[in-house]
Amino acid sequence: MFLELVSRNDDLKRLVEKGYAVGFDSGHLVVRDVPYLDNQKKLQIGAFVTKLEFIDKTQVKQQDHQVFFCGGVPHDVDGAPIRNLGGGPAQVALKDPALVVQRSFSNKPLLANGAHDPNGFPNFFAKIESYIAVISGPAKQLYPDANPLTFKVDEEVTTGSVFKFHDTLTSRAEIGDLAKKLGEDVVAIIGLGGTGAYLLDFMVKAPVKEVRAFDRDAFHVHNAYRSPGRLLDDGELGKAKAEVYAQRYANFREGLRIEAKNIDASSETELEGVTFAFVCVDKGSARKEIFDILLAKKIPFIDVGMGLNRKRGPLAGMVRVTYYPSDKGEEIRARNHAEQADAPDDEYRANIQISELNALNAALAVLRYKQVRGFYVDDGNLVHSLFDVTDLKLQGETLAA
Repeated sequence: MFLELVSRNDDLKRLVEKGYAVGFDSGHLVVRDVPYLDNQKKLQIGAFVTKLEFIDKTQVKQQDHQVFFCGGVPHDVDGAPIRNLGGGPAQVALKDPALVVQRSFSNKPLLANGAHDPNGFPNFFAKIESYIAVISGPAKQLYPDANPLTFKVDEEVTTGSVFKFHDTLTSRAEIGDLAKKLGEDVVAIIGLGGTGAYLLDFMVKAPVKEVRAFDRDAFHVHNAYRSPGRLLDDGELGKAKAEVYAQRYANFREGLRIEAKNIDASSETELEGVTFAFVCVDKGSARKEIFDILLAKKIPFIDVGMGLNRKRGPLAGMVRVTYYPSDKGEEIRARNHAEQADAPDDEYRANIQISELNALNAALAVLRYKQVRGFYVDDGNLVHSLFDVTDLKLQGETLAA
């Protein structure tokens, strides 16, 4: 990634060629070995961190004129904090534990008339040069050998990402520390019908270590109406769902395994190493077998479903999300929230096209999963949720209920 970005962006190349200690971390440009003075006028070394906004896979631009700083408050030769730096205390979650952002700076470039340029810096080279002059200038006056041009580059700092595109969403939102909470999960999605297809779409784009999905059925027209994205004209219809979805997401991430098989009592190998599962099947007997093996292996999971009817003309009913913790799964199972026997009649199995409810069901399930993992705030111990399509209200049941 390092060489590719530098080769495609002249301003980054100029930074490297001049000798700055350039690296990349979590969607940010990092410039290390930045000398500055502390409040005792002693020499300290910090690092600049600034966001990269990707135009495409390899070309980047600035998001704004600001930078983050790993270090204390920079001081001038008179021992006073450097003036007109702006910004304030800040935090940015980075992969390298040695990089601890403490503050941000906001110092626009000056025009010839002394006014601040409202257009900001033309490129990253100009930006880093400007901040180096402001922050490292005093240090060089007192310590002539202090030099930010160390010609050190860090090519390894962003290795290990599961994504084939740069995850600019995480870096722009500054939620890298939260994304790490999902980083070791191996997630299984059992069933790729309507809700399972949307779950797959969400989880492919989540920074989990691995996504495994299972469904042995073929992809038909009704599936195209209840899945994200468009139907390709190269013969998707009639192919295995596993093949269709594997092709759709192959260019997005590593750690994706989609298999044309069902999960049952014999699926020990398929579930080995799984840390969380989503169950998206509408047949009670199949669900029972899946529950048996997940509970036996103490894999926490979420089961989704919906019940619809036409008693009053338009469709009415519920969308359900039920969470089975690894240590309380049997207790939740005993509450009988999910059918574990085949029901004789079910409107949903008539292939009513309701992609919005599939997407909602999947979104609620992912929200609950991310609550469990600490990505979202979890104020309760929710194990069962029902969304009523009639009044658009959500009801919840906790573990202690």
